[in-house]
Amino acid sequence: MAQKPVENAKNEEEAAQKPLKMQVLAQYIRDMSFENILAQKGISGEAQPDVSVQVNIDAKKRPIENQFEVIIKTEISSKTKDKGEAMFLLELEYAGIFHIENLPEDQLHPYLMIECPRMIFPFLRRIISDVTRDGGFPPLNLDSMDFVQLYRNEIQRRVAENAKVKAN
Repeated sequence: MAQKPVENAKNEEEAAQKPLKMQVLAQYIRDMSFENILAQKGISGEAQPDVSVQVNIDAKKRPIENQFEVIIKTEISSKTKDKGEAMFLLELEYAGIFHIENLPEDQLHPYLMIECPRMIFPFLRRIISDVTRDGGFPPLNLDSMDFVQLYRNEIQRRVAENAKVKAN
């Protein structure tokens, strides 16, 4: 019987030494809406845009083992700088399906919220550029995003929210 604990320890050690296996299985637009408010209202003259970008990231386990769906949700609105009139509104949910193996459980959440979005972000950026251009505006080229900082901000927000709930 002394062999069993040694075998279990050996199997756990081998599992810990296996390299990370990650594969992007699919990427797709989950939902998209583009409203050209400028054309609908007929704002005259040259308008300098003031663009606002909001990004949220969501990840969830799929029914298939080791598969996860990661979604980058963006809301981009543009208003005129001088009068604050709406020019356009773009809402886009872009998702990726990832197969991930041999990643310790404590590292899974940060990986899903940082590395996976980083892999699909260039495709999201391209879609946003194409949609704004095809919508009658100059192409909007998003700057690179710091997904590590977004993750840290979300963790801090949750900690503060939990502290507030406990205080009440």
